[in-house]
Amino acid sequence: MLVGADHFASFHLDFGSSRTIEISSPLFLLNGLWYSASILAILGAHEFGHYFACRYYGVDASLPYFLPAPLPLTGTLGAFIRIRQVIPTKRELFDIGIAGPIAGFVVAVPVLLLGMSLSRVTALPADTRGFVELGEPLLFRGAAWLFWGTPPEGYSINMHPMAFAAWFGLLATALNLFPIGQLDGGHISYAVLGRKSTVVTLGTLAGLIGLTFVSTSWLVWTVLTVVMLLAFGPRHPRTFDEEIPLDRGRLWLAGFALIMFILCFTPAPIEPMDIMTRP
Repeated sequence: MLVGADHFASFHLDFGSSRTIEISSPLFLLNGLWYSASILAILGAHEFGHYFACRYYGVDASLPYFLPAPLPLTGTLGAFIRIRQVIPTKRELFDIGIAGPIAGFVVAVPVLLLGMSLSRVTALPADTRGFVELGEPLLFRGAAWLFWGTPPEGYSINMHPMAFAAWFGLLATALNLFPIGQLDGGHISYAVLGRKSTVVTLGTLAGLIGLTFVSTSWLVWTVLTVVMLLAFGPRHPRTFDEEIPLDRGRLWLAGFALIMFILCFTPAPIEPMDIMTRP
């Protein structure tokens, strides 16, 4: 709520224009709901997708845990569920793994469209020191163009807090779909490729390390991924039907997961904005 209220204040002030906002007003905090309700809906849908898939297959799992954190942009480290038993078959593993990203994506898209419709094009201030530039996933860029076209030089889309929640939701979807280890994408990769998924994990890790040279914003995620692989190993835990291929319908869903990853991925999520001066 506090981070959302800060996002709303930034949106209301149009990058630091002469507008004013009374931060002591109860409405200031209530406006944090634009962001907090949106991001909780996206993260909650993702985790409940996993949860209800677990319930469907009789797999013991916890309800979602949400992780608030004093981070200036997000206010959260995301959410997770605890799966308390081994998932026995590739089909169950695939369905549980892919249910979360699909459910979160289904909620993120309307949040993105509504948030982008509430946004506006605003002139950038003469000095952008201290501002950050958000990398635009393909889906986000398409929605921005649909509503606002290409802003003229010296102008930018002033994102409504709902649009920022959608941006973060898309990024979280992409992170979970990396085909690595115990991530959702790792479950999907193993269910499709079996033992060959280990090669995909190591190759993706190499690509992730390469991304840190494109943008330092990948550094934390890369370190966490390396720690995860050191703790659990690069090989996915086996299912008893490892050699049995998935049916065609699930292979099509795996292709859709790849499309979701491409639509939600950005090579440079957060970068300092270049200092620019307008006459």
